[in-house]
Amino acid sequence: MFVLVNLKTYPCDPIEVAQAAADVADDSGVRVGVAPQAAHLEAVAETGVETWAQHVDPIDYGSNTGHTLAETVAEAGADGTLVNHSEHRLKLADIDGSVQAAERAGLETVVCANNPEQIGAVTALGPDAVAVEPPELIGGDVSVATADPDIVTDAVDAAANVDEDVEVFCGAGISSGDDVDAAGDLGASGVLLASGVAKADDPRAVLEDLVDPLV
Repeated sequence: MFVLVNLKTYPCDPIEVAQAAADVADDSGVRVGVAPQAAHLEAVAETGVETWAQHVDPIDYGSNTGHTLAETVAEAGADGTLVNHSEHRLKLADIDGSVQAAERAGLETVVCANNPEQIGAVTALGPDAVAVEPPELIGGDVSVATADPDIVTDAVDAAANVDEDVEVFCGAGISSGDDVDAAGDLGASGVLLASGVAKADDPRAVLEDLVDPLV
């Protein structure tokens, strides 16, 4: 299982969270990543944690003021990038362009989608993984694996019907080791979460609980 923590624009200390994630990953052997804001990518990467961008644009070098270039993200130390998060939705053609840009820069990709039908569509674009995240559960206290387990199993089936090599993650409401365990039982190979760690008084304690069932 891969545990990927999206810090969004929460008012947390990205270095504190990154260091906690790096330590928990080292201690447990579980793959843990952190996706900070673009301005914090280099500092987060310097902690040694697996570092992910929250987004890259479907662009190449050139006149693209205000956009995020995949090569710059990679040079800052990122290992991968999210694409099409529910809070930064893209058209299908732009998702394809962002995935291609990320691959050009040597970044792994996780493409987010709202439901199994969309999961099938974005799987066809050839990302490394897809993540199903029902928008109504994002930031809530109930995980998708508990509130709507069928959406996870259906997403796993939808991706497998298109490309069995594309992994399926799930997100929305993930906050505990039990949630991670439930996601794995439903066929997911990773989880995305945000507020459960970014808003925590003790990020390391939350991360330790998250990976505990996996150790």
